[in-house]
Amino acid sequence: MFRRKIQTIFTAFAKQPMITFKKLFSQSAAGVLLLLVCGGCYHVWKPLPAGLNHHGQPFPSETIQFLTDVTYVDSAGERRLEQDIFDSLFAMIDQAEKLILVDMFLFNEFTGESGPPHRRLCEELTAALIARKTAVPSLRIIVITDPVNTVYGGLEASHLTRLETAGVDVVMTDLDRLRDSNPLWSSPWRLLVKPFGDAKGKGTVKSPFGEEKVSRRSWLKMINFKANHRKVAVMDSGAGLSAWVSSANPHDGSSAHGNVALVFDGPAAMDILKTEEAVLAYTSPETPLPSQRLGLLPGSAPAAEDTLRIQVLTEGAIGRAADQMIDTAKPGDTLDMVMFYVADRSIVSRLKQAAERGVAMRIILDPNKDAFGRTKKGLPNRQTGGELVKAGIPVRWADTHGEQSHAKLLMINHADGTSDMLLGSANLTRRNLRNYNLETNVLFSGPTESCPATAANRYVARLWNNDDGKSFTTDFDTYRDDSIWKKIRCHIQEKTGLCTW
Repeated sequence: MFRRKIQTIFTAFAKQPMITFKKLFSQSAAGVLLLLVCGGCYHVWKPLPAGLNHHGQPFPSETIQFLTDVTYVDSAGERRLEQDIFDSLFAMIDQAEKLILVDMFLFNEFTGESGPPHRRLCEELTAALIARKTAVPSLRIIVITDPVNTVYGGLEASHLTRLETAGVDVVMTDLDRLRDSNPLWSSPWRLLVKPFGDAKGKGTVKSPFGEEKVSRRSWLKMINFKANHRKVAVMDSGAGLSAWVSSANPHDGSSAHGNVALVFDGPAAMDILKTEEAVLAYTSPETPLPSQRLGLLPGSAPAAEDTLRIQVLTEGAIGRAADQMIDTAKPGDTLDMVMFYVADRSIVSRLKQAAERGVAMRIILDPNKDAFGRTKKGLPNRQTGGELVKAGIPVRWADTHGEQSHAKLLMINHADGTSDMLLGSANLTRRNLRNYNLETNVLFSGPTESCPATAANRYVARLWNNDDGKSFTTDFDTYRDDSIWKKIRCHIQEKTGLCTW
């Protein structure tokens, strides 16, 4: 009797196994899809950690210095370099007594396929920090950096280990707390890859940055395309603080790139420290906050009549400032730009509107052809450049020879004799301007005849005019690309985040 009942139940179930399986599969697939969509939406719009997206107030400063690294070909066809940015940083480090905090995106010796670097910037910065710590044992040194320097957990970075051994606090930024700029990939990655970790020391595939072997999971994590992209330093200088904000990385493979920087003191330097404490607070809460522990002061503020001011901006605040700068440019003003990447649709539209209002412009773009020994296809700048030229805006290309024109500078000289200058880590792209990457820029405001504005205007004019028989830039037609398919692809990639810019 019992056996007969079992057979009856089995026979009844066997008549519709496919229906049951299909229903189960359909429900499971729908559930996974819903989870991916909901998770993807949340991580695109989730709240940022406290203290990010910082919009500082304009602070006066007594000392502001504009610095550049430029690479060019001379009249004999030889590539030459003029570099001031990291030499300035090393001199600042040598003066510090209480605190050094540096936050650097690319801080490694990777050179890709480009061969021997011009300078071993990674080693120079590492040695400078260790030497200063040895000379002043009580000095607090904090290094914040990005997981790219360990290939997202796939390799050990020996220079970071040396810094820790010397007593330096090394903090690896928690990128998972940031919003996802590439949700089509990041949403399934969080669900299907992240739980398995980084598989450090179990490399099976070639690193994207060299010959070393890393895990497949390191590659899969890289495709999230998110970063702590900042390049800043702040340290004590006499009675107060000084800050260094740049587009330059202490990265051997980037050592010949063109870049810009501002060095300044006063309350704005304390504001830089505040923005870095925000990163420490969410990434490494066990690390004591520098200003609270050491009682550092911003230094004496300049007199009220001083007209040179610095405003600290991070993440989305940079995009809002760039939008406002372009929107307020009037006929009689001049707008100059030297930029590694331009793709943000809001920025492009505003530039075209400014041209319609009669704002004079000079735009210098990297041709996006060189990437550490590899050749790129020109996206997004050749498509953006073509759109700007069609709107009547003059565009020239940086005349690069293996290096990149990596500067991020937007400047407006107003007809009333004042100037605004925005520079730092952020390219003019969605990922850099709209609260995805960690970024730091500063907005300088002051008379056009002031030293920082004069130096910046001289820099742009030198590049634009190829002064002294040196080849800094070339005509637009040199890298013109009218491909409709590439233009469509560029717009889709910028909108979805399926790109590296």
